[in-house]
Amino acid sequence: MASYDAIVVGAGHNGLVAGAYLAKAGLKTLILERRGMVGGACVTEEIHPGFHVSTLSYACGLFRPEIKEELQLAKFGLEEHVHDPALFLPFPDRRYILWRPEAAWNLREVAKFSEADAKALSKYDAFWEEFAEMVEPTMLAPPVSLADLAQFVTTPEAEDFIRKTLLMSVQDVLDDFFESDEVKVSLGTSAVSGTLAGPRTPGTAFVLGHHSIGTINGQKGVWGWAKGGMGGITQATANAARHFGAEIRTRADVSRVLIHDGRATGVELEDGTTFESKVVLSNLDPKRTFFGIVGRDHLPPEFAHAIDRYRMEPSSFKLNLALKDLPDFSSIPGTNLQLHHRGIIDIAPDLDYLERAYEEAVHGHWSKEPYIEMVVQSTVDPTLAPTGMHTLSASCKFAPYDLANETWDTEGEKFADAILDSIETYAPNVRKIILAKTWITPLDMEREYGLTRGDVFHGAIFPYQMFSFRPVPGWSRYRTPIERLYLCGAGAHPGGGVLGAPGHNAAMAVLEDWPAMQHA
Repeated sequence: MASYDAIVVGAGHNGLVAGAYLAKAGLKTLILERRGMVGGACVTEEIHPGFHVSTLSYACGLFRPEIKEELQLAKFGLEEHVHDPALFLPFPDRRYILWRPEAAWNLREVAKFSEADAKALSKYDAFWEEFAEMVEPTMLAPPVSLADLAQFVTTPEAEDFIRKTLLMSVQDVLDDFFESDEVKVSLGTSAVSGTLAGPRTPGTAFVLGHHSIGTINGQKGVWGWAKGGMGGITQATANAARHFGAEIRTRADVSRVLIHDGRATGVELEDGTTFESKVVLSNLDPKRTFFGIVGRDHLPPEFAHAIDRYRMEPSSFKLNLALKDLPDFSSIPGTNLQLHHRGIIDIAPDLDYLERAYEEAVHGHWSKEPYIEMVVQSTVDPTLAPTGMHTLSASCKFAPYDLANETWDTEGEKFADAILDSIETYAPNVRKIILAKTWITPLDMEREYGLTRGDVFHGAIFPYQMFSFRPVPGWSRYRTPIERLYLCGAGAHPGGGVLGAPGHNAAMAVLEDWPAMQHA
């Protein structure tokens, strides 16, 4: 039986980060991946000959800059750029708003809809800068408790700030700052990304804040693109892990963690191969970890009950297209490459539209008029498509895992058609320029990518399930009821998105415990 110091189950971005840090610290590390490629949900895949798309995650920015520096990811191929424009959102009346990483430009854009909102913009930006100042120091450290958060509440203003960011809906917060429906929706869509919630759901202000702490090349509060697609991030991290000495094996499906006297001692693969190790780290989500490769019989009943109650709330469906030309938007006509083609593009005319789409999903139906967020990354990275052609990757909401009457095996194509109908409302030529299309339902995400219930965040990222509550109270510091088994995926603090922080923090927990293991 081959023996290692540490085994990491799952070569998604967090598993690769954890493995890289452990190998860098001198531990003999093995990273095992079920699929034939590394990356998990952060991958670039070919959907048609010569056309490559970021099949699940589709925008970068949240990956912690400290990790990129410490693992020397630029040296190993990581190249990231800020989206400019940051967002293009067309409206049914052919007006549009185009956000850029440029303050003066944005003031003019907002003033098209409301002079009062333009004046309020700096105050709004300062609000979320304060949120980042509160949350960012907690990202690469063990999670804070409510008592720790309470230390921020020393004035009525601070109390109101905590109330808004942790307890209120994004609609409530936006209503405090702005009057224009168009401005509000253009700022609020991220509050429902990847989460089964509407803009009036309490806690969505926090979700928006979670998505607002991106940093690329020193520029804060931004989203961007990675050269080669999102797989460029995980390929660079895998290269770094190998450089530091980690071994990575693909097509290695772990069936169970080996446990002796309550202690993890290695893993067994589906083909019966076993590997021995001093510690095991799981990059799988909490349910797949504890009820899949561990098993309920090894868990304290109260812990198993808490994991049963852990909320996995998927909402995303991916539609990926190979195109022979660019979308022709009615608000800015033309298939020649223009500024709006180069950024993130949202289809969501107002917050009520998002709320209606959410309400349909609550009752087990995919949204007839979905919220769509898409990128045509080939406009900024020509390596992803043949010359003169393009790829489009659309993340679409809402797609509940549990459908009321049908299954995703029969409903996937119907939802894909509804998405194209919605896009064509704004870009009428889309169907005419499609060369190939593929879609990924929540059920596909579970089957192919190992995401329980299709939840790309490994669990809802509302305040009740974040910080010291993630995954469950009492077990938030990466260690688990199984001695020497650690959770290193997005189901651990600080949560979902391509952060890398859970992998970093779990590796730090292992290294903190490592000296004692040498004498046990």
